Amino acid sequence: AVVSTQSTGEDDLQPLPNEACESVFTCTKDNDRWTRIGLKEISEGKVALLLMAGGQGTRLGVPYPKGMYNVGLQSGKCLYQLQAQRVLRQEKLAADMYGSSKSIQWYIMTSEHTKRATVDYFKGNDWFGLSEDNVIFFEQEMIPCLSLDGKIIMDSKHSIARAPGGNGDLYRSIGMEGILQDMLKKGIRSIHCYCVDNILVKVPDPLFIGCCLERKSDCGAKVVSKAFPTEAVGVICECNGQWKVVEYSEISSETAHLKTEDGKLLFSQGNICNHYFTTQFLQKIIEGKEKELIHHIAKKKIPTIDETGQKLVPEKVNGIKMEKFVFDVFKFSDSFTVLEVARNEEFSPLKNGPGAEKCSPEVCVSDLSDLHKAWIEKAGGSFANDTGACEISPLISASGENLEELVKGKKLSLPLHLELITNGHQNGAPISCNGLHSKL
Repeated sequence: AVVSTQSTGEDDLQPLPNEACESVFTCTKDNDRWTRIGLKEISEGKVALLLMAGGQGTRLGVPYPKGMYNVGLQSGKCLYQLQAQRVLRQEKLAADMYGSSKSIQWYIMTSEHTKRATVDYFKGNDWFGLSEDNVIFFEQEMIPCLSLDGKIIMDSKHSIARAPGGNGDLYRSIGMEGILQDMLKKGIRSIHCYCVDNILVKVPDPLFIGCCLERKSDCGAKVVSKAFPTEAVGVICECNGQWKVVEYSEISSETAHLKTEDGKLLFSQGNICNHYFTTQFLQKIIEGKEKELIHHIAKKKIPTIDETGQKLVPEKVNGIKMEKFVFDVFKFSDSFTVLEVARNEEFSPLKNGPGAEKCSPEVCVSDLSDLHKAWIEKAGGSFANDTGACEISPLISASGENLEELVKGKKLSLPLHLELITNGHQNGAPISCNGLHSKL
């Protein structure tokens, strides 16, 4: 396999051309039109989700998959449940607009360490209201770990240490596991691909899908404007005539601070691992281009054994993992679209454990609460106090719609939990909600 050891030359970097870029901030009419196009695609059964969920919750301090983690919402919902309910809501919106809707297919990439626990969790929660037939699991490849001098690291006396091959192993996996063929057989055209850890992720997002469809794009990416020049986020740009994500560590401070004539950052499009592919594009990658993807070296602390065979947890970096990146296929796109979205509405990743300053459960809950408060205020509601969280079930609203009848002209008290209930139950489980209830 080809291995990347060279950094990108900064002289080769160019900002994205205007013709590749769209923004949700530009025109409300565009947003509405794109949303209708995307909902039409959903209604016709041409949309699938591709979720990358191979990671454990190690950094969160738990021994199970990150998608199962309870971030601390009033409802107690985990990331998987939030996303499942967003799927159900988009199916309903598509059916309301076009009279009926076929199901969204949800393909979930797990790993050797997470597949069994993830499948059992979905089964144990009755698939969160989805049909079992529409939730398809598959595994990514595990790759041997190497020491810093290139030798294979042992996990035990009789087994080698292995790790998932990065989110870019997605393409090999959907080819080997029959996922691409399943998509083609079901008539899927538009695929929304994302990582499990973003609590604000819109899945699927009809606006994003509609934007890419209207532009006849085979590949697309959502971005958020960087919060500050040296923010630790990859940047989508052009490099030697190809689309590329350049890691923040590959860009000097001087380049990161460059600005346009109107005072905006020249390299501002922060990658949030939220992508669009057509099935034809994936087919092109899997049947030929996947072999051209390089492995990137990630230096890590890798558990191993000592000379007596006893387990050893290193205190410093002792090895490397070989990883492919999902965005390395951008360069193969014939028609690429970058859509700028609002960070406070679409990006709050769960990366660190409780109490961390950034990307912690507390920050995620706060960001979701702030978004839902903004939805209520936009719908004509207000709050009697400032303290307390606000949570709106995805089954009620995906993007702030459907709230005026419930909250307009009303002064609400925090904490507030707005949940969709049927005969006092939510998905078959008794619930307790503060404030308003929306009943079927």
